[in-house]
Amino acid sequence: MNNDIKRIGVGARMSEAVCYNGIVWVAGQVGNPGDSVEAQTKTCLAEVDRILAEAGTDKTRILSAQIWLADMATFGEMNKVWDTWVPAGNTPARATGEAKLATPDYKVEVIVTAALR
Repeated sequence: MNNDIKRIGVGARMSEAVCYNGIVWVAGQVGNPGDSVEAQTKTCLAEVDRILAEAGTDKTRILSAQIWLADMATFGEMNKVWDTWVPAGNTPARATGEAKLATPDYKVEVIVTAALR
């Protein structure tokens, strides 16, 4: 087993993802400020797809997901997008909650943990 730590999208404050011991932890992904919940969710999930691909895995290997909404009243809008994105038969453990996000313009944040291939 390879115990090297691989970091993806390394920045001054954080990395987009960290891979270690067969697992990838993806940092919270947000959409474009000011977009609708539906549009932000699509952007978040597209970023998750991109980062997972760079790590060498995909959404069928997501173990868990955390979704933060600025307003739980938008739960249905987010789920509309999630339900078309998440692969049938490979749904992860998931929690959704309401929280103040980094700025009031962010309405959705998605965080996932996945198994590497």
